[in-house]
Amino acid sequence: MAKFLFGLITGVVLCVAGLFLIFFALARSFRESPPAVAQNSVLRLQLSGGIPERPPVEVPFGPFGEHSAPTVTGVWTMLREAAVDARIKAVVLEPESLSVGWGKLEEFRADLERYKRSGKPLYAYLKTPGAREYYLATVADRIYLGPSDWLNLKGMGVELIYFKNTLDKIGVGVQVEHDGKYKDFGDMFTRTSMSPETRAVMTAVVCDLYGNLVSGIAQARKKTPDDMRALIDQGPFLAKDALQDGLVDQLRYQDQMFSELQQKVNSGELHKLSMGSYQKVPPDSLGLEGRHHIAMVVGDGDITRGSADSDGSSDQGIEATAFNKLLRRIGGDSSVDGVVVRIDSPGGDAVASDEIWREMNLLSKKKPLVISMSDTAASGGYYMAMTGDPIVAYPGTLTGSIGVVFVKPDVQGLMGKLGIDEDTISRGRFAQIDSLDHALTPVETAKLKEGIDANYHDFVAKVAQARRRPFDQIEPLAQGRVWLGDQAKERGLVDEMGGIDRALELVKQKAKIPASENVTVVMYPPRRSILDMLFGRAQDSVVESRLRRLVKEWPASGLLRRMPFMLSAQ
Repeated sequence: MAKFLFGLITGVVLCVAGLFLIFFALARSFRESPPAVAQNSVLRLQLSGGIPERPPVEVPFGPFGEHSAPTVTGVWTMLREAAVDARIKAVVLEPESLSVGWGKLEEFRADLERYKRSGKPLYAYLKTPGAREYYLATVADRIYLGPSDWLNLKGMGVELIYFKNTLDKIGVGVQVEHDGKYKDFGDMFTRTSMSPETRAVMTAVVCDLYGNLVSGIAQARKKTPDDMRALIDQGPFLAKDALQDGLVDQLRYQDQMFSELQQKVNSGELHKLSMGSYQKVPPDSLGLEGRHHIAMVVGDGDITRGSADSDGSSDQGIEATAFNKLLRRIGGDSSVDGVVVRIDSPGGDAVASDEIWREMNLLSKKKPLVISMSDTAASGGYYMAMTGDPIVAYPGTLTGSIGVVFVKPDVQGLMGKLGIDEDTISRGRFAQIDSLDHALTPVETAKLKEGIDANYHDFVAKVAQARRRPFDQIEPLAQGRVWLGDQAKERGLVDEMGGIDRALELVKQKAKIPASENVTVVMYPPRRSILDMLFGRAQDSVVESRLRRLVKEWPASGLLRRMPFMLSAQ
């Protein structure tokens, strides 16, 4: 009886607490006003981890509300505001443990360069920076490092992992069929090292990225590229060595850096302003919005089909059903004057990619449209961009990967090791083609190859039509090969180098909006609140979501438009 009463009381307390939090959140959301920004403020741009394209969940109460994670577009907006906001005297960049790709880094550098044109100081304070953090910081007027810290700048490389020997030990075989000699998504299961084709692609990618890294740092630090390469070969650097070699400007503790910045601006005590607070300042309060509305539609993550009643609340990928609903809604919205579709995706399900491609082309007929590629827009992520509209990418964007792959596990050996027997009855010549308990026969392989070849031909044909090039010119550029943005530009697979600013310039041209006129950028999908989480469907963890998608992708059609690897260059 005592346990029952204790449980009852606990349940009541939790319910009351939950209702209180919900009421508090609702009250806060209704009465929330823009934050008060003090005069003589310095914006602390503390960038860490992975900066998402899509707005994360908004927590409108408690201390969490001051630390809502920024998006790529959010950083772009804040720096635009800081450049014209008389209350902001300077920006301090504090990057730490960044896990973004090189495309986003190039966006942030461009945003910071634009801010610097305001004439306001930009300082950078680094804490054990690696190549990403240092590359971003080199745009600053002055770079500070702690006296006992170190600069982990030592070059760049990639590592690919292969599981064939492990799978052999447990009795699992994997069969892979693909079109395109570079479409090596399944190599991780069937090989123990890079194929010659993969090695050629990875070498080209690393050399190009490293060249961009070296030239960017060399220009910022007033060194020649050759001198910079020789210097990087000496890394990592102790703080005193980084200073001596001209890689940083001062060795100071953070409070000392702020004291020197205060002397620089010479306007009294500086008030430190967090991103969480400043991102709530509406652009229209600073005269940065206009009467024309541009929709910024974010497609972020793996491409899957999604359920028929999907509301797009998942934060773990692009669900075709929900994404297409969003595109149709924007297409029918008379207040939207143009659309920028921002893609950060390695691809995924072939059928889902095709459904999104169709809806993207329908939207293109209704609204001025421009594609903006982020870190990755490859395979299915590239496929969905084939509308014939201008494509803007960064030099470091991973794109292309025009190819198709089919991956089928065979667990018969594992079942034997575990003593598991299976007995089946089937009718139809290919009824068991998807079964995991046997390897594909030559006849089954030939049947699958028909579908793969047709899917690949369709992919190349759509690219050729969108890029206004003959099929025979596009096919050699396909073959499943991944290109960096600048490589893709040279080969006519994308149109221009640039980021959000350039995409907006192009969509304004298409919409016949004067170049000098400000526009209102509206994010789709919008930021979700904690109430959406409380009353919406539960979210999978990242691991659960990825495993769920991997399982769902194979049985659906078996065909993937998927980039062959995920690149994480250090």
